[in-house]
Amino acid sequence: MDRNKQHRQVTLIRQSLFDQGLLDEQFVQLEELQDDANPNFVEEVVTLFYRDSARLILNIDQALDKSPLDFAKLDSYMHQFKGSASSIGAKKVKSECTLFREYCNAGNGEGCKRTFQQLKKEYALLRKKLETYFQLARQVGPVETACRRI
Repeated sequence: MDRNKQHRQVTLIRQSLFDQGLLDEQFVQLEELQDDANPNFVEEVVTLFYRDSARLILNIDQALDKSPLDFAKLDSYMHQFKGSASSIGAKKVKSECTLFREYCNAGNGEGCKRTFQQLKKEYALLRKKLETYFQLARQVGPVETACRRI
């Protein structure tokens, strides 16, 4: 595959992440912080998000297994998770975090559990797609970013 086709493929994959509602403008803002001095900045931030959030997922899983549920603790964990997801522009993950917190505030344990399962699916899907995107982007080298077409 020639270099121009590869660059187009990277651009299309990136755009699909926005078109599918997986990412929001915060991701573009991260890209704007990336420069020649730190060409992998966005990938490094996303990698840190996934590394740090694994601990929160484990904490939430464990808290959901306890009876009675400690909604204040669950809400606190999810507040942290939502902040982390927001920092990388993980739009669908952030949306599930918001819904989970609403269920916490309502004292709805079943709603929390259902939403958490969906959150983990969105989280894994985004991770897989971002890994593919970053892998291809590394192979083709610098590509224009931070210019989302609307």
